[in-house]
Amino acid sequence: MRIVLQRVSRANVRVSGSIAGSINRGILLLVGVHRDDTADRAGFLAAKCADVRIFPDAEGKMNLSLKEVQGEALVVSQFTLFGDCSKGRRPSFIDAAPPEKGKALYEQFVAEMKKHIPKVETGIFGAMMEVELVNDGPVTLILER
Repeated sequence: MRIVLQRVSRANVRVSGSIAGSINRGILLLVGVHRDDTADRAGFLAAKCADVRIFPDAEGKMNLSLKEVQGEALVVSQFTLFGDCSKGRRPSFIDAAPPEKGKALYEQFVAEMKKHIPKVETGIFGAMMEVELVNDGPVTLILER
């Protein structure tokens, strides 16, 4: 599983012109599922996203977690995170999970996030989405397991 985590002051995702999910201060998570991923990876990474210390404390140091600042999370599926551009000009997505498995593990990841964070919003798996965000910092991390 590969996740692009961005600290945001706000973010939303639209599907067919309508907002599917929207958050204020928190994290935007772009989630890609690998063909060999398992449910325990989803649980591990959800806990990591909730606990990683990327928010400033009173002294301005990145010392607080999403949980500690009572932030929100927007989770968007993105199979293209497993696009391989090493050969030719068109990416290969052979490493991405097939849709059924990808959807099940994406939903597992969302369920695990909800165990840690009160407000978790999502996009729609497999839909064409428009994601808007205000990256705070900017702070962007890549998490994998």
